[in-house]
Amino acid sequence: MGRRIVSYRGESPPWPLARGPDLTWCQMKTYRVSLLLTSVFVILTCSWLIRQHKTMAICQALESTVTSTITIRPSDSAKQTTSWPQFRGPRRDGTSAETGLLRKWPQAGPELLWIATDLGKGYSQAVVADGYVYITGMIKETGYVFAFDLNGELKWKKPYGREWTKSYPGVRCTPTVDQDSMYVVSGLGELVCMNAETGSVTWRVNVLEKFGGGTGRFGFIESLLINGRQLICTAGAKDAALVAFNKDTGKIIWKTAGLNDKAAYCSPILITRGKRILIVTMTSRHIIGVDAEDGKLLWKYPYQNPYGQHPNTPLYADGMIYCTSGDKVGSLMLRLSSDGTEITRQWHEPALDCHHGNVVNIDGYIYGSAHQNSKGWVCLELNSGKVMFETQAVEKGSACYADGMLYCYGIDGSLSLVKPSPSAFEVISSFKMMYGSGEHFAQPVICNGRLYIRHGDALTVYDIRDKAS
Repeated sequence: MGRRIVSYRGESPPWPLARGPDLTWCQMKTYRVSLLLTSVFVILTCSWLIRQHKTMAICQALESTVTSTITIRPSDSAKQTTSWPQFRGPRRDGTSAETGLLRKWPQAGPELLWIATDLGKGYSQAVVADGYVYITGMIKETGYVFAFDLNGELKWKKPYGREWTKSYPGVRCTPTVDQDSMYVVSGLGELVCMNAETGSVTWRVNVLEKFGGGTGRFGFIESLLINGRQLICTAGAKDAALVAFNKDTGKIIWKTAGLNDKAAYCSPILITRGKRILIVTMTSRHIIGVDAEDGKLLWKYPYQNPYGQHPNTPLYADGMIYCTSGDKVGSLMLRLSSDGTEITRQWHEPALDCHHGNVVNIDGYIYGSAHQNSKGWVCLELNSGKVMFETQAVEKGSACYADGMLYCYGIDGSLSLVKPSPSAFEVISSFKMMYGSGEHFAQPVICNGRLYIRHGDALTVYDIRDKAS
């Protein structure tokens, strides 16, 4: 008589279940006791791992092929009161207006809330809007958007197209969320509008194929910009340096003519000067200002990197436009005329040649990490470009700012809480990122008292609220 297999959730069982002549009663008893002891051991081991913040080991042991979320502690602050809906935050300047945050971290770092794994390869930030956390990742050769709720439960995962597989493979674009839509663009130039609640595709266009633009050796890199009904993209083509699409339909509103530069990995910003709204960005050879109403090129200023790449988003403050680029190019400040139609050079300082981590402006001082002209972090006076200090207290990397503190994420995986001032760079707390793989290139995000850190295929979320205040 053959062995009888008992159905296990409609599939083959993970272990043989048998009765009859194949196993004796004693063998069955021994088997069940062994299984019970094994189960107890697994439960106790997993509990210990969680207590030690080693939850990634569980995910690796399971060798899951789908996205996993490990919730360390259900949050009591899951209601969203602020948002971080695009690259570098609400104002695209790497700063948050949040208060009531920790002034010092425990030795092992802030409290870990949840970890999302198996996101695929990528360098994008998370964004937080309308109760969702969105992030992109490349699995095999396909780009995906993942949508989690604020407690880390995966709501949906949708593909948007083929992604960049050459030098530094993986996703580049941080999603931009606007009302009920979300926008991404792949390293191959595929721009996609998706429904923010369901992930369904509304419209799409390949900007490199449509306009014949060019990009650098690392693919197409940009996080898209919203201006009213417009969606702005740097196509990097002759007579289509920038393109404004109708954000709802994908119809072209205007194209910027008069420039023949490639896109240079830069995500643009909006500036209001007088009665005019400008779009300011960097192309492969220039800093440019474009009238947001009709796409007219108002001005351009020569600014070249040896490799034609400018991945740092410009900063704007009090009529001044600040740009920085790596490979010994350094920092440049331009003065914008009162009507926004002209610019003049105010100063240049080579010390802060930021590679790709961006910089922040805090009370009239610029903080960022240098690439080749200096080692470590540099502070510049906004008005004059004067170097206030240079320090190697923290590894080169990226940063964001909230509640009087810098949150620095080094390329060595260090996370540091820094109290900045023009005279000192005081490291208050620091710990090493334990989860994820690959380069530590993604920039930190602060939203609703939480710190979001993306490292390769993992997104880690920490509680940084000061509960005692």
